[in-house]
Amino acid sequence: MTNAVADLVIANARCVATMDGVRREISGGWVAITDGLISGVGDGPAPEAAKAIDATDCLVTPGLINTHHHLYQNLTRAFPAMTDKPLFGWLQSLYPLWRAIDTESVHVSAWVGLAELALSGCTTSSDHLYLHPHGAGDLLTAEIEAARDLGIRFHPTRGSMSLSEKDGGLPPDDVVADDDEILAASEAAVLRHHDRSHGAMTRVALAPCSPFSVTEDLMVRSAELAERLDVRLHTHFAENAEDDEFSLATFGCRPMEYLERTGWCTDRTWVAHCVMPNHDEIQRLGAAGVGAAHCPSSNMILSSGIAPIVDLRAAGVKVGLGVDGSSSADSGSLWLEARQAMLLAKLRDGADAGTARMALEVATLGGAGCLGREGEIGVLEVGAVGDVAVWSLNGPQFAGALADPIEAWLRCGPTGARDTVVHGEPIVADGMLVSGRLEEMLGAHAVLSRKIQKLN
Repeated sequence: MTNAVADLVIANARCVATMDGVRREISGGWVAITDGLISGVGDGPAPEAAKAIDATDCLVTPGLINTHHHLYQNLTRAFPAMTDKPLFGWLQSLYPLWRAIDTESVHVSAWVGLAELALSGCTTSSDHLYLHPHGAGDLLTAEIEAARDLGIRFHPTRGSMSLSEKDGGLPPDDVVADDDEILAASEAAVLRHHDRSHGAMTRVALAPCSPFSVTEDLMVRSAELAERLDVRLHTHFAENAEDDEFSLATFGCRPMEYLERTGWCTDRTWVAHCVMPNHDEIQRLGAAGVGAAHCPSSNMILSSGIAPIVDLRAAGVKVGLGVDGSSSADSGSLWLEARQAMLLAKLRDGADAGTARMALEVATLGGAGCLGREGEIGVLEVGAVGDVAVWSLNGPQFAGALADPIEAWLRCGPTGARDTVVHGEPIVADGMLVSGRLEEMLGAHAVLSRKIQKLN
């Protein structure tokens, strides 16, 4: 670090969990940020800075990374009588409501959903926006504008569906599009919004929704387009037993073979859920460098199963976390998903398999791997982005939790971030959103949600 005055320093932490190559944990540590990037990490006296955040009695971590979401779904959060159905029936029950989304509802729901994530210590979020009703407008731009207004780092995906009910798919006709139209819109979205620079705030990926809602040709051509444009690929994969059965009946193979034969088994791909791979498939996913977004709450609510993340990680799969859509997970807390990941790993693979440090790796480094930004996000080291979460370890829920601040962070609680910093700018301070628009946006959201749920 130079002697120049930093823009921001976060100092006096009980522990700074850097998540660097040697996983340094610095007692009494500090993090300095200059021009949006980390300019120093250390202990002892903190460097001079224009602004300071006092992290006394706090754990400091990299900002958490959300690798799978459907932000528009918070418009139908906890909708009754829907979550007692497995995946396919649940989707078919909600498509008739979701077909009413437009640029206004997508902008507002994205703003509210990203604000909720920021309060849970999330600094980077993806979104799988696969629903584009006819005449709805430019939905991807609408949500990107919401992320920019909040100041959160955003990885939206240009999702798509091309198989309607009449073609053997699940969605209604008016929310699907022709393959050529989808590919043209996908390329246009990348050219308009994708930023390749170090520290970029917006990057776009291509994301055909799932094998049961797009043609095989669209999967193949999307992989080819992603290669040409040098962007990432995302889709739902091996989500539950219905997914397996559909693939065998429709394609004559399991989801893993379908992924391979369509050109998706590459290191530019990350998949959502990945609940049902067998041992051999796990090894093939790891060898290919595929990432997986683990969505524990959604998988439990829809009774999809427990993803084998311990085995996936051991095989080399880059496992990140996803809160998934609010209609199937309901809470958009990345802290909660990290805790659920820890607990489910213990339940599935043994008490020693799921630790808070394992879950923190998944929530930070694993997410960076999924999004293709290792060494740039999800870590506190010089040159990485200035994305930081500060977690207070005070209060009755942490009383007695003195021996290990990282275990305390996830085994105690519930908690949200006290401070969330993105690119060196606080977007949550003292547990409150910095933006003054929260009440305005919640009011707009309530009106739009009632309309979409047909409660007016």
